[in-house]
Amino acid sequence: MAVEIKVPALGESVTEATVSKWMVKAGDQVAIDQPLCELETDKVTVEVNAIVAGAIVDLAVEEGATVQVGGLLCHIEAGAAGAAPKAAAAAPPPPKPAAPVASPAATLTAPAPVLAATGANLAASGPAARKLADEKGVAASAIQPSGKDGRATKSDVLAALSSIGSAAAPAAKPAVPAGPRLRADREERVKMTRLRRTIANRLKEAQNTAAMLTTFNEVDMTNVMALRERTKDDFEKKHGARLGFMSFFVKACIQGLKELPAVNAEIEGDDLVYKNYYDIGVAVGTPNGLVVPVLRDADALTFGGIEKGIGDLGRKARDGKLSIADLTGGTFTISNGGVYGSLMSTPILNPPQSAILGMHKIQQRPMVVGGEIKVRPMMYLAVSYDHRIIDGREAVLFLAKVKECIEDPERLLLGL
Repeated sequence: MAVEIKVPALGESVTEATVSKWMVKAGDQVAIDQPLCELETDKVTVEVNAIVAGAIVDLAVEEGATVQVGGLLCHIEAGAAGAAPKAAAAAPPPPKPAAPVASPAATLTAPAPVLAATGANLAASGPAARKLADEKGVAASAIQPSGKDGRATKSDVLAALSSIGSAAAPAAKPAVPAGPRLRADREERVKMTRLRRTIANRLKEAQNTAAMLTTFNEVDMTNVMALRERTKDDFEKKHGARLGFMSFFVKACIQGLKELPAVNAEIEGDDLVYKNYYDIGVAVGTPNGLVVPVLRDADALTFGGIEKGIGDLGRKARDGKLSIADLTGGTFTISNGGVYGSLMSTPILNPPQSAILGMHKIQQRPMVVGGEIKVRPMMYLAVSYDHRIIDGREAVLFLAKVKECIEDPERLLLGL
């Protein structure tokens, strides 16, 4: 009896995926739990495994096809030996889903949630959401509901309005070739992955929505580097993880977030949401693009717990093993461009967060210390923030607090 292999649940709010790679073909013999294909969602890549041992009868979709949660992927004849698929000669390969009639520019520009939305339950939604949708002329089909029982919230309407505005704005349209390209024979055209499209949309959303500003400072890494050098061997023996600089910066940022809660907050509609927890996102570069896994309740972790947590998330990111839960939420993000040699940059916000810290390369520079010129290992720090919620004073004080903690790491140990 042929067993249907279907698209599994992919996480909250994720309704579709792309079949990025088949690892088997019709007629192959597979074992239980053997990977069959990879599905790429907006956030992570998920492997689909065989639930029975047997032979692959057919592949219901081709690589590159978009599939819905619960959709059919393939059939497995349980217990059958690897052989030619049934009726393989008679049955033509399944056709690719018909692409919607739309211009390339509109397809690339419109964010995925708006295109995939099935319509919010506006009739049952709150009066604020209904009123705003009516005032702005936002159709129910353009709203991705996040409330209970498919109800739309005011923030859902605002998100749809922002997405529609971005899609309609001529300035937001990517360049589209108007005709034959002069040097097409020396170019390679590759379709954007779902992850890359999501990254592009989210970064553009941050620029279009937030009043983004960046403030800079520099930090003397002398004391942290000396402390790390003295204790790194003992630290690794005890905790099974290398002592890096990231744990110091995570601890320093949490001190700053506690003193300046607006930096740990976000805007939702007309409300400011202050978060009394500290889930720190750590930006990780992977072959497929930038992802930001989240270190939960980082304020409750020791230096060893932070280093082990970051190491585990980094390995999962590079191996493509991150789950939806690993990427969900986050109250503040740290990005370390210094590992690639960046001396200074302006990091872009990770919506809906209101601030992000950018670390950079450590470089020996002459500094005036106690009236004398000395060579010091210096690092530029940058904090990009949403000026709608964070005032310049708060951003500067936050960065000064991080600098103070790094330059005098004993303050971190004492919680000062």
